[in-house]
Amino acid sequence: MLVSETVVLGRISGLFGVRGWVKVFSYTEPREAVLQYKGLLVGRDGGWQSAKVAEGQRHGKTVILRLDGYDDRDQAAALIGAEIGTDRSELPEPEDGQYYWSDLTGLRVVHRDGTELGTIKEMLETGAHDVMVVTGKQERLIPFVKDEVVISVDLSEKQVNVDWEWD
Repeated sequence: MLVSETVVLGRISGLFGVRGWVKVFSYTEPREAVLQYKGLLVGRDGGWQSAKVAEGQRHGKTVILRLDGYDDRDQAAALIGAEIGTDRSELPEPEDGQYYWSDLTGLRVVHRDGTELGTIKEMLETGAHDVMVVTGKQERLIPFVKDEVVISVDLSEKQVNVDWEWD
């Protein structure tokens, strides 16, 4: 199935039991929200196929689920390492000042003095705040702290303006 804009919601990280259940490392908040998407996709290397959750629940710090058609451990083992996603159109619109990480990835990061620092390669969650991994002449980790470090985010211009001192 070809999907124009797939957003990755998590990754299948292991097996759970012998009846086709898998562990999912969910990127959603709360973690079990990954179970609520109707248009779920499973894939590797950009190749996506439709999938339907037969059963699922939060289990400690992870989420476990069983997809339709996967009824035993051997079938489910083929899913380990696959990503779980959905089409961007399935996501609710974020509130003002809120952003999906997938919308930030690839944006240019520009210092307030006009120096282009690079592009956002990925976002990381830390205990204190989210962090932008910015690649350019060198890789930089820049906290995503609005109104302190992040001055503005302009999705139409594909740019994040920051006030961040670097070495």
